Amino acid sequence: MTQHRAPHAPHAHDHDHGPGHAHHGHTHGDGTELDWGRLAPLLENQAEVAGTAYREAAAWLGTLVPAAGVRRLLDVGSGPGVITTVLAEAFPYAEAVAVDGTPELLERARARAEAQGLAARVSTLRAELPEETGSLGEADLLWAGNSLHHIGDQGAALADFAKLLRPGGLIALVEGGLAPRHLPRDIGMGRPGLEARFDAEHAHWFARMRAELPGAVSEPDDWRALFTAAGLTPAGTRTFLVDVPAPVPQVVRELAVSHFGRLREGLGEHLDAEDRTTLDRLLDPADPHSLHHRTDLFHLTAHTVHTARKG
Repeated sequence: MTQHRAPHAPHAHDHDHGPGHAHHGHTHGDGTELDWGRLAPLLENQAEVAGTAYREAAAWLGTLVPAAGVRRLLDVGSGPGVITTVLAEAFPYAEAVAVDGTPELLERARARAEAQGLAARVSTLRAELPEETGSLGEADLLWAGNSLHHIGDQGAALADFAKLLRPGGLIALVEGGLAPRHLPRDIGMGRPGLEARFDAEHAHWFARMRAELPGAVSEPDDWRALFTAAGLTPAGTRTFLVDVPAPVPQVVRELAVSHFGRLREGLGEHLDAEDRTTLDRLLDPADPHSLHHRTDLFHLTAHTVHTARKG
């Protein structure tokens, strides 16, 4: 199982989940193979745009577990390792391990660590979860960013994660938050509220994705209850804002185009004709009202981090 970050984070993130989100796993919702070579730079850009929020989250974790006490940390579902290096910088005494199921993304993680002078402390581990969770080794900190929801039985996966934690160790789950917004309610074409309707279709897609996972268990996303059932003690929840107002830099514009393009591929047939037409216009570089030219484009989302402690 791999973890990827999308131009937003969450819905039930990613910032990550299928249509419109670079999602975990090896295929699109329609079963077609993902193009990792094309996705890797996108995933890196997405995580970097959210970098300030993730650095704030890492600093907060440092108030929950002493930095000197974190000697080994796991980034489960690391993708290309952007967050792995953020965590490595925040916990300077730790060996940081990027865990993912996709070799191409782990290669990017190694290159990133080397470029940032962190190669001595950042390593990579290829593992398919949940089957190979036991091979990850012990950790003082386990970070799972929008990856747990790609495992059918989230409660069982948390219990397995808990076994990896050393006494006093901390787990941090990035799940939920607020869906991304890129456009105002009224964009001057089509019916107002386009992105809210995307959210509704995405919620249906997400439910289907969860139901089709191997060993899927239907349960509420009550993370405190799931932590407690796994034998962990909830240690606090915080939400971190990603706020890039208009006018956006080019990298954010490119992320928006990619995000809406994936929505068109994944959800397009579920939208009504008017919304499909609006979406096609937003993606058409020749249209003056497209994402390529709009001056009202922005990027606003929020990532929620849920934590729990062992022992």
